[in-house]
Amino acid sequence: MENNSNLASRNVPAGMVFIEGGKYDMGAEFQSNTNDAIPIHAVEVDAFWIDATEVTNAEFQEFIDATGYQTVAERPVLWEELKKQLAAGTPKPSEEDLQPGSLVFTAPSRKVSLDNFAVWWKWVVGANWQHPQGPESDLQGLENHPVVHIAYEDAEAYAKWAGKRLPTEAEWERAARPKVEHTEFAWGDELSPNGKYLANYFQGSFPDDNNGSDGFIGTAPVKSFLSNEYGAYDMIGNVWELCSDFYEVEDFENNCHTKLEVNPKGPKETKDPNDPLAIKHVIKGGSFICSEQYCSNYKPSGREGSMFDTGMSHTGFRCAKDLEQPD
Repeated sequence: MENNSNLASRNVPAGMVFIEGGKYDMGAEFQSNTNDAIPIHAVEVDAFWIDATEVTNAEFQEFIDATGYQTVAERPVLWEELKKQLAAGTPKPSEEDLQPGSLVFTAPSRKVSLDNFAVWWKWVVGANWQHPQGPESDLQGLENHPVVHIAYEDAEAYAKWAGKRLPTEAEWERAARPKVEHTEFAWGDELSPNGKYLANYFQGSFPDDNNGSDGFIGTAPVKSFLSNEYGAYDMIGNVWELCSDFYEVEDFENNCHTKLEVNPKGPKETKDPNDPLAIKHVIKGGSFICSEQYCSNYKPSGREGSMFDTGMSHTGFRCAKDLEQPD
């Protein structure tokens, strides 16, 4: 059997980078806002390939042109399906509110309390991957930005078409971590070493005033920041990235991992007591609206849950691929 480095030199898939297999410590010692990334626990993953960048609008357009696929945000909203995720007795919204659309980050005009995210997230009819801010917007000039408003099945469909798959959370975190472990951020223990921004996240007064000190207010073109040690770009910030695992809120007291997990694939179903009817998958890495004041998840351990049938203007993905074995 050839070793990882020999395998990595053969048949490199276009646009992908090699992530060496092995053991590493996954998770966090502490989490700024929630405890769903603690405790640190040992995992082992096999070597694999991962896209060097988030899937871009141009790449997603190739998929659409080849297949005629229609994303979840472009399809009619089916009340019979939607109500399965809502509390019994929830009244049916108006037909006007059941039109295809997606959730768009909309900065309020003034300072607001941070205890209600609905203040800055708006359901926009007509928002989708082709119209990221709503029906009057388009992708002109955004061809090299990450595709957004992607629901889980959209990402899966693209990955299958491309001959790839979505990464597991353990694989994604392996690809995001430096080879020297136990640093808080992907590049070390300082968020902005020597005042240099290394990822696209929110600077200023969240959520009303992003001053764009890192050079960007919304999404950034892929490769706008330096790659990590593996050659992967934007693993931190820019857009949250979908993983194949169901989302579970891990509890520090009750779910400490006491043995090595090998190629973990997550729980068999969603486990989120705060949203028990929802079906969610893990998203990783934070986004352009992660802020020191609110969602400081711009780190390898950062994780949240994303509804399986909902796109958002800060959520995209990249693909992974099993390492090809020698002939």
